[in-house]
Amino acid sequence: MTASADAAVPAHVMSSNLAAEYRRLGWWRDEIFLDDLRRQARERPHKLAIAGRRIAESRTDTLDYAELARLTDRFAGALLELGVRRGDVVAAQLPNRWEMAPLMYACMAVGAVICPISPICQEDELRRRLELTEARVFITMPAWADNPLAVIGARLGAELSTLEHVFVVDGVPSFHEHFVATDWENRSAIDGLALTSDEPFVVLFTSGTTGESKGVLHSQNTVHSAVRGYADAFGLDDSWVAAVSTPLVHYSGFAQGLLAGVLLGGTVAFQDMRRNEDLLDLVERYGATLLYGPPATLADVVAAQRTDKRATPTLRHVVIGSAPVLRELVDDITENLGARTYSLWGMSENGPVTMTRPSDPEVWAAHSNGAAIDAMQIRIDPPGTDGESGLVGRLKVRGASLALGYYRRAEVFAAQFDADGWFDVGDLARDDGHGGIRIIGRARDAIVRDGLTAPMTELEAVIGSYPKATEAALVGLPVDGGETVICAVVVPRGDQGPSLDEVRAHVLRSGHDSRFLPDRVELLAALPKTLTGKVRKAELRERYA
Repeated sequence: MTASADAAVPAHVMSSNLAAEYRRLGWWRDEIFLDDLRRQARERPHKLAIAGRRIAESRTDTLDYAELARLTDRFAGALLELGVRRGDVVAAQLPNRWEMAPLMYACMAVGAVICPISPICQEDELRRRLELTEARVFITMPAWADNPLAVIGARLGAELSTLEHVFVVDGVPSFHEHFVATDWENRSAIDGLALTSDEPFVVLFTSGTTGESKGVLHSQNTVHSAVRGYADAFGLDDSWVAAVSTPLVHYSGFAQGLLAGVLLGGTVAFQDMRRNEDLLDLVERYGATLLYGPPATLADVVAAQRTDKRATPTLRHVVIGSAPVLRELVDDITENLGARTYSLWGMSENGPVTMTRPSDPEVWAAHSNGAAIDAMQIRIDPPGTDGESGLVGRLKVRGASLALGYYRRAEVFAAQFDADGWFDVGDLARDDGHGGIRIIGRARDAIVRDGLTAPMTELEAVIGSYPKATEAALVGLPVDGGETVICAVVVPRGDQGPSLDEVRAHVLRSGHDSRFLPDRVELLAALPKTLTGKVRKAELRERYA
């Protein structure tokens, strides 16, 4: 069974006959991302498309648009030579390397579906993903973070009957020998093979915080509507130069990075290893106009700028995704980088949905995750108030950016819709009072005191910002009598973490309600996390119950 057999236009769109309306509004289109690449190669062939820094080797690989288009055709021919056909899945377990860009466009060109996988994915989970997708080709690295990826790939290649080819970038069997060294573009005809804009083209796996991770299946149109909305919200054009800190195997790097860059005709710079202070090199060298990353990454960048100041006059947008933004960080970014901070919320199932805008008040990112992009609608349900704190409820979304479904888990995806086509994202949110939202936390992790819902994500950000802490997670632990103990699990900075009294005082100074002060603090060397960096709170509840 191939990916193309799973879905075309999603049922939640067809049932309401919205596909034509999405096209009329320009959110969906008949063109594909491959057309964007061809256009940029014609109009600006020698403009820098991507810059991939390889930190350990102190070098940067660059491709202009002409080179990216030529390598796309070469990689496409290489896939055809392997027998890859329409709907087949090509899995790529790579860090942020240049090879990812032509590979994903090559898959589109031959009608294949790409499945990006994190290099920190462990063998059991990797096996499950390759089995579920029936990937025919698997591309990996020799090793990553002491994980012998090439050895594991060879073992799975021998074990899984559907996995026919395994290649190793900078290793054996050589990816470069087959994909790069031969001029397949002069030997293979790829005309007429490309995926259409409504067919599945990528499987992105979720974090798996509540069980096994799910493969989110997107068409180029469901991603285009989100990327278009992201670009339009910030007024981005071909002058855009993005420094991307997030993995290219996740939605933010894959779509808001590579695909957005080519759509606009801009430049995308990234690095293969996490060394946040070096992001300033990318900003300075390439004149980055936008820097994207989580709060901890941006805090490291600010700290590095204080120590070794770089020229950042081009930087206009600092975008923080799917995490609360503290006012202190907003002020630090303005003071040290000369840029404005924006907050964004989204998920693999729909990409970026809400974000603050240039038209919002200067520090609005510290108060809100923003309003919805044009292609999406948001709703807080059930409509009701949470005491004096305003409208709070489960966040639901609908619109052109919603995925086609979960790969071979259609019933699980369908169960998250109500009768009116609203998709329950599993988060609690508060109305920000200006047409947008503020994410409180996952609904299943909610802590309620005196009828009020604790702002979990904000409290965790505040506690994690304490000088003796690097990050924190809150969990509610039930005790006799129906009460809930609020436990703050803190990763200490250095040898000694904060005491309970220090944490409580810090939370009070931040202006939060005293009802949500932690009752208990536990120190932990590292929080248990999923492959996408989300905290496994179920493990924490079990550990400290």
